[in-house]
Amino acid sequence: MTTNTLAMTRRRIVGGALAAAALPFAARGQQGRDPASQEPTDVRIRFTFKGMSMTATLYDNPSARDLASMLPLDLEIKDFGSNEKIAYLPRMLTVEGHGPFSDERPYDLCYYMPWGNLAMFYADYKHPGLVRLGRFDDGFEALHVPGEFPLRIERIQ
Repeated sequence: MTTNTLAMTRRRIVGGALAAAALPFAARGQQGRDPASQEPTDVRIRFTFKGMSMTATLYDNPSARDLASMLPLDLEIKDFGSNEKIAYLPRMLTVEGHGPFSDERPYDLCYYMPWGNLAMFYADYKHPGLVRLGRFDDGFEALHVPGEFPLRIERIQ
């Protein structure tokens, strides 16, 4: 091999290695976001039932964007367990927004992947299979009213 050929081969090897190492970062840069992001957006939604209303801010992840694309929705909200209300969506959401989180708090808005329902927590919780979609901003007392009611969800921004 000539010196010139050897130099070109080294360049190809080094260039290939650098390209392979950069590929995951390039893919992430193309998406522009962490799929499991829990950063708030400017998208706010309103939940109305039994003459009460509460608002939530959605997070910047594919699952929350999918929910926003479905609005407005007319569903049914009901009690589940001793810490949440649930509402079944007309279709499953994308679960690209799934990712671990360990700071579960009351008034989180989540999506339960196995059943395809919204989970609106008003007390402590910890459960696998959840995608956090956002957080309630106000009107929390509505979640504490027991019963089953027609529910309207709509975008307010």
